[in-house]
Amino acid sequence: MKLYTLLPKGLKPFYEIELEKYRKEYTARNLKAAWNHLERAHILGQKYPFAHNFVHWKMLQFGFAIKSGKEILGQIPRLVFGGVKSFVGKIPVGNPGGANVPPLKPFPIEKELQDIFLKAGISSMPA
Repeated sequence: MKLYTLLPKGLKPFYEIELEKYRKEYTARNLKAAWNHLERAHILGQKYPFAHNFVHWKMLQFGFAIKSGKEILGQIPRLVFGGVKSFVGKIPVGNPGGANVPPLKPFPIEKELQDIFLKAGISSMPA
């Protein structure tokens, strides 16, 4: 069994760009766009426990900021178990990570993010 830990060097800049775009949109109070960048960061980082948990932490903070009980309650178990699932390579590929979707349901990965994985030298995602 392959154990995953840190983001690969080729993927890290793309993940960090999404987090920076999140911060800019959040600061500008463009909450829908901000959330979209968190979801994209989640998809890019979900295979790697530290990156995965960091995005769930940001999603939890977002839930508090917008006073969404559903998001807050939805992020707590994701924060607790998401990194563990990443560590052992058992993630729902493409899942955007919010409380508005089932936590274990895989989703198709949009073409732009598929291209990022390819650019980063990652040809497949674990099931």
